[in-house]
Amino acid sequence: MGKQFGKIAAGCALVFLACVAGAQTPAPVAQAASVSPGSNVVANPTYISIPLEVTVNRPAADVWKRVGKFCDIGEWLRIPCTITSGKDGEFGAVRSVASEVLVGKTELSYTYTQPVRAGRPYNLYHGTLEARPVTATTSKLVYTLMFDNSMLADDAAREKDRAQKTAVFTRALENMKILAEGGSLPPAAPRP
Repeated sequence: MGKQFGKIAAGCALVFLACVAGAQTPAPVAQAASVSPGSNVVANPTYISIPLEVTVNRPAADVWKRVGKFCDIGEWLRIPCTITSGKDGEFGAVRSVASEVLVGKTELSYTYTQPVRAGRPYNLYHGTLEARPVTATTSKLVYTLMFDNSMLADDAAREKDRAQKTAVFTRALENMKILAEGGSLPPAAPRP
């Protein structure tokens, strides 16, 4: 029995090492993702992050009080938002924006993810919004997105997607800054 356990343990160790070695090998960026029929699993993900920030002339706690509720996204991103499950600010709360789920939070931050959807490759999309103290009277709003962009057709499509997301969330940060500093947003442009 001891020899059999030793063989099993050695086999498991080899599988583990193969997995670790495979995880350390970056997937080619230009390669499109391959997803098995009926599966949401991406064979060769290429994870990227988009870190954005803006300085706010208010203490971090005041900033967070003004723009840090999970459904405050409706105001500063100028889209409809309701809590569809759970309670705003509690783990597991779901907002109507892409069915995003609150998966982490601190006193001055939260992290959310988008769920797996049937028939679509899962891109592991996550976002974190944080009010970070800089001085007693100033802070930074930091918004970081992380996701897999391997399912996009090519480098041009990936760059276009990155630029679009950067523009949308930079505008969102600028709107949060205006609101946190006591201003009002101008009327929203009509949607096409």
